[in-house]
Amino acid sequence: MTRVTSAEKIAAARAEGRSALIGYLPAGFPDVPTSIEAAVALAENGVDIIEIGIPYSDPVMDGQVIQEATVQSLANGFKVPQIFDIVRGITERTDVAVMVMTYWNPVLRLGVDEFSRRFSEAGGAGLITPDLVPEEAGEWIEASTKYDLERVFLIAPSSTEQRVQRTVDASSGFIYCVSLMGVTGARSEVSSAAEAVVAAAHSAGAVNACVGLGVSRREHVEEIGAYADGVIVGTALVAALRDGGVPAVGRLAAELSGRA
Repeated sequence: MTRVTSAEKIAAARAEGRSALIGYLPAGFPDVPTSIEAAVALAENGVDIIEIGIPYSDPVMDGQVIQEATVQSLANGFKVPQIFDIVRGITERTDVAVMVMTYWNPVLRLGVDEFSRRFSEAGGAGLITPDLVPEEAGEWIEASTKYDLERVFLIAPSSTEQRVQRTVDASSGFIYCVSLMGVTGARSEVSSAAEAVVAAAHSAGAVNACVGLGVSRREHVEEIGAYADGVIVGTALVAALRDGGVPAVGRLAAELSGRA
């Protein structure tokens, strides 16, 4: 098993003249084996980087579709240590970079060093941490450096120039550019603020700035790909998994990547 980073996958996509496609799925939805198969289907249909979300009982960023999926995962008995089995199950069968998106409390509960070590051993590339800011991330910065993991922090349309700079300086892999103020969810149009957020990240020195929230169709991927280094799709993929299982996830990934 060779650990692949998101930075490497974004660079490879850039060399092909395109932005990287990043797909999100919740861990353990609808169950652990199916969540692994769904992620493999993403990799087989043109997704470069996979985000696996750790279910959380009190999410602050997730919209209804993802919340309902994570509630089901928790009701089925998902436990945080299972994330390492899921990551390993994906990295052993694909050549994608596997990121975990998580609120910070589950990592704290397990132990930042232990979580980082086990995640690295499973082949994980790094963490996306929506509710952790660089000023409070000392323990994570130390552990991620120790285990060579990428740190992805978020910026939003409301982020000040100073905040953007601080976030870029603390991040590695890519900057997660939230394209709108609100929770996740597929939308018919991409927020006009997205391009400005990406421009702010690039101006602060970010090599890779990726856009998430609201992407659901191939035209969105193409529109955002004109200025962003990566395009993140979540809710639309989770809905596909909910409604049509693994085959539907593969079909949507192929459409989003332009392979269909």
